[in-house]
Parts: sequence; C-alpha cells; structure tokens
Amino acid sequence: MTPPELHTDRLLLRTWTDDDLEPFAAINADPAVMRHFVSVKDRTGSDELVGKIKSHFRAFGHGLFAVERKRDRALLGFTGLAVVPFTAHFTPAVEIGWRLGSQYWGNGYATESAEEVLRFSFEDAQLETLVSFAVPANRASIAVMERIGMHHDPADDFDHPAFPPDHRLCRHALYRLSADEWQSQQAR
Repeated sequence: MTPPELHTDRLLLRTWTDDDLEPFAAINADPAVMRHFVSVKDRTGSDELVGKIKSHFRAFGHGLFAVERKRDRALLGFTGLAVVPFTAHFTPAVEIGWRLGSQYWGNGYATESAEEVLRFSFEDAQLETLVSFAVPANRASIAVMERIGMHHDPADDFDHPAFPPDHRLCRHALYRLSADEWQSQQAR
C-alpha cells in the first residue's frame, strides 16, 4: 500500500525518498533538536530510522510522514503516527509526533502538519484515539499538543520503560485526543 500524500497550505506530507536521507541526518545530528532524547543520531542511525518509518507504513498504512515545504521543497523533518512500541497503562495506542529541524522552528509548521495528521487519523485512517507524550521539559512539543486540542491529565503521566527511574528522561507527560473530541472541536 502506497502511503497517502497530505497537503496543507504550505506543506506536503509524503513518503520518504533517498533525497531525504542527508537533510534528515542533519536534523537528527542537531543537539538542539535532540536535547530531549538520549543522544543525537549519526547518519547510520538516522538512515535506520527512515527504514523503520517505511516498514511502519507498510505494516499499518500510516506512519511518520516526511514534511516538505512546498515553496522550496525543503525537508523540514517529520510529522505523523507511530504505534507505541512498549507496554504502559495507555497501550495499545497510536502516538502522533513530530521532529523538525531547528532552523524551521517558530513558523507554525509543527502545528500545521499535526492538524493535518489529526484529520487524516480520524477521517481517513478511522482511528479512535491518539496519544502524544514528551518529557515535561519539552515545552515546545507540549505546546503543540495543546494547540492541536489534546488534553492532559497529570494522573496519566508515566515513567517511560526505556529509562531507569532516576534518568532525566524517565517521566513523561501524556496527552490524549479522541475522534469524538476532535469532531467536536471541528464543529466550533
């Protein structure tokens, strides 16, 4: 199944190409972009991530879209969906997430692309609920979650199983949005 292309006024959300590998590796090697992750990724790790993204699309019919700016065809990063790969109180679940190059921050691209992924998720993919999560210090991602209408209940926050309890990245804030909630927001 070929992944769909999604469009906004300024952005194209599309499948990944070999031309994306170099600019995506630069995004993943940027310490500012990766400051809320364990470490930056080298080129091999970045290319492996693209391979995993393509496999996810084949397995589930959705995934992390390459985000391209229409006016100059620049790869900005990704926005899309991923099946949560670990067990927690809220799984099984599908996560909406994004990662954009730091030179593109502050232009509304994460929110714009995430809003289109929400539409795709609830209208086309017929998903019932999405989650998103980040370490509380990642205020930029949490702000996007809030702008796209996701809600947070502190009782849902969790310790990410990939980290020991005392690790700085262990605790995560969980946000949710159901199809019904999204539909209500669209009606306003």
